[in-house]
This record gives sequence, structure tokens and C-alpha cells, in this order.
Amino acid sequence: MVLNIGSLVLITINPFSVLSETIPSIVMQTFVIVMIVLVVVGTFFEMLHKKNFTYFFQNAKKAKQSATKNIGVGEKTSIIIKTVASDILTTAELGAGQRRIAHVLGMWGTILFWATSAIMIFCYSTTESETPSIYPLLWHLGAIMTCVGGYWFWFFLRVDVSAEGNPWYRIVRADLFVLSLVITATLGLIWSYLQFKNIDGWNTLFLILFGLSNLVLFGGIYWSKFAHMFYKPGASIQKRLAEADGSNENLPYPTDKPKQFGLGIKREAPKHY
Repeated sequence: MVLNIGSLVLITINPFSVLSETIPSIVMQTFVIVMIVLVVVGTFFEMLHKKNFTYFFQNAKKAKQSATKNIGVGEKTSIIIKTVASDILTTAELGAGQRRIAHVLGMWGTILFWATSAIMIFCYSTTESETPSIYPLLWHLGAIMTCVGGYWFWFFLRVDVSAEGNPWYRIVRADLFVLSLVITATLGLIWSYLQFKNIDGWNTLFLILFGLSNLVLFGGIYWSKFAHMFYKPGASIQKRLAEADGSNENLPYPTDKPKQFGLGIKREAPKHY
């Protein structure tokens, strides 16, 4: 269903269904599968290279040896659910500032963007199919959220820019993920608009750029922070379980005694560390 209300028509049209007039849906589906394979392979080798597997297993073994109490399956399940709901789904560890809002926008925008892309490509990417308007609506909304959160982070919240005084255009290898992510979402929106306006030439150009940006995003996992999205949730869960069983990852517990000696580091408001 298309809402015929001016510019709202654009965000209720499935761009992949229109694309199927020139590119078969099987080609689009194969492209998505290749991207998924790149994610799996890239994440595996990135974690293998950085020895994340070794670290997690060794850390879990040490925690088990130094645990002061046993926690049951029910308590473990409760801790995991709370960690997922708080630390992972809402990034509570970042506090209540701008950094958390930007991360939540970027994270949930990306999830919407990717999920609806897969649904529309695998279920509604033929000229005969009628796409429920909710999917393209969420696709465009997800891309916009990704851009807002990503550009907000890039221009204003990065530590090396806001706290260390480096220019926003300084790019290092660690920036590959966030840059390719926001550029992919941006190019997707531009391509959708040009396709809606039926501007030949530019439409094709931005479709190619959109595809290339996806290749960089998913193919550059080994060199970017993309894999961080997968093993960080595991680290958060392990940390909460270690706090519950008393091992605390072999670290000393924090003390509140410094509060007796003045403001300390609270004398100056933190930036973004």
C-alpha cells in the first residue's frame, strides 16, 4: 500500500521491488548471503587474530576458580536477561548523556535498516509482490536514525575530536566501521530518492555506490570495529556473572572511602571517556 501524501510516498515504497525490474531478485538475495558470509568469516578471523577466544575461555576458567559462591541456573538466567536488557539493548553503561543517545539511535537504526532490507529482499523483491508499507517505512526510518546517531558521534562525540583536539576529518583504521556504516545508510537514502524521482544515470550511480559501501562495511570487518558488536555482549554478560559469583574477574571491589576526601575526579565534569 502506498500513501499518496506528497513526500510520504517515498518512504512507503520498497526500493528493492522497483529494482527487481532491472536486477533479478535472486541477484539481490545472493548479494545479501555473501555479505552474511563476509561477516561470519571476518568476525572469526578478527577474533582469532586478537585471541578473543583464548581470553574469554581463560578468564572464565580463572573466574570459576576464584568464585566465592555458586549461582544457580535461575539466577544466571536472570542476570543474563537483565544484562541484555540494560547493558546491551539500551547501552546503559554509557550513562544518560549524549553519547548513549547517539549509540542507541545508531544501533537500533542499523538493526531496523538491516532487518527490513533482508525482509524486503527475500520476501518482496519482485515486481508482482505487494510490500506492506511498514517495511519500507522502517527501512527509511532506520537509515535516518543510523545517520543521525552516526554523524552525531563522528562530528561531536569522538574522544579524539572532542577531548584531544584532533580535527573531525582525521581518519584512522578504527574509524572504518562507523564511517562505512553511516555512508552506506546515506547512500541508501539518496539512491531511494533518486529511484523514486526516476532520475536515470544518477540513480544507477548511487546504486553502485550503495553496493560498494556495503562491500566495504561487511568486507572490512577484519580491519574495523564491526566484530566488537558481537563479542562485547559476551564480555558484558561474563562481567555481570563474575560480579554475582564473587570472582569479580580477579579485580578488587571499588570502595567508597575516597568520598571522605573531597570531590576528587568529580571536581571536573568528565568529557566522553
